[in-house]
Amino acid sequence: MKREKFGSRLGFILISAGCAIGLGNVWRFPYITGKYGGAAFVLIYLLFLVLLGLPIMVMEFAVGRGSQASIALSFDRLEPLGTKWHWYKWFGIGGNYLLMMFYTTIGGWLLLYTGKMAIGEFKGLDADGVTGVFTSLLGQPVTMTICMILVVVLCFGIVCMGLQKGVEQITKKMMILLFVLMIILAVRSVTLPGAEKGLEFYLLPDFKKAAEAGLKEVIFAAMGQAFFTLSLGIGAIAIFGSYIGKERTLTGEAVCVTVLDTLVALIAGFIIFPACFAFNVQPDSGPSLIFITLPNIFNAMSAGRIWGNNFLPLYVFRSMLYDHCRV
Repeated sequence: MKREKFGSRLGFILISAGCAIGLGNVWRFPYITGKYGGAAFVLIYLLFLVLLGLPIMVMEFAVGRGSQASIALSFDRLEPLGTKWHWYKWFGIGGNYLLMMFYTTIGGWLLLYTGKMAIGEFKGLDADGVTGVFTSLLGQPVTMTICMILVVVLCFGIVCMGLQKGVEQITKKMMILLFVLMIILAVRSVTLPGAEKGLEFYLLPDFKKAAEAGLKEVIFAAMGQAFFTLSLGIGAIAIFGSYIGKERTLTGEAVCVTVLDTLVALIAGFIIFPACFAFNVQPDSGPSLIFITLPNIFNAMSAGRIWGNNFLPLYVFRSMLYDHCRV
């Protein structure tokens, strides 16, 4: 069977970037940044993106292009005779499946929040009320499981449509719309009353805050986020490397993906941190941070329910789609 190709370079860039631009940008990056000191953490994170993230992405692209295969076969094709590099594929396959389990759970939460936003459940709630909704959700395992399964089924349906007609065509539209919506949310967030304190926390480095969290722990968290946000170390990026033509430089493609990924993460910070201080939400609230701040931002917008019902589904299915692609 002939291997399907991307219809355009734009499709490849958006899908490759989409593999990196996942929940790690909009969900994980803000709460990790809030936990480890704000702007000081961001600087350390950016340093590791350049020193470690970018070179490793180039290497994964090289593995993919050299083998023309996914992690399941790439090392079998490339390893010298008598070596055991192919053993690594089991770690890569296992890592992708574990990551999909993790992401589909969070995706289920976002899908449920889409429904709650549609019926107006967040209307009139303050930050404490929104926090209560999230706490209640964690006590409903059956509901969370149903939403997770629904996300999986819908994304598998898109993947089954094929690379060009399914994944690529849908990605182009979703990525552009998502980017536009994020900019609109960021503008609204930074114009909220009290947002200036959030901007100060996010943009003015205070290494005393990082030291309070433990400098070694901050450095380790920054390195982990650099790998997590770019989906490195489990062969996910190698899949997309297998579609890079010989006329393209691996470093150039890696730079495009890394810059786009980082831009989305930084915009997410402009959405979350001004809203934290505007609504008296602690920036170190952990994984629940986005689920507390976003509904409050939507409540502060005219036709906020409409904005929420566009942003949340886009982000759910765009994030989940790439996890299904790499598995």
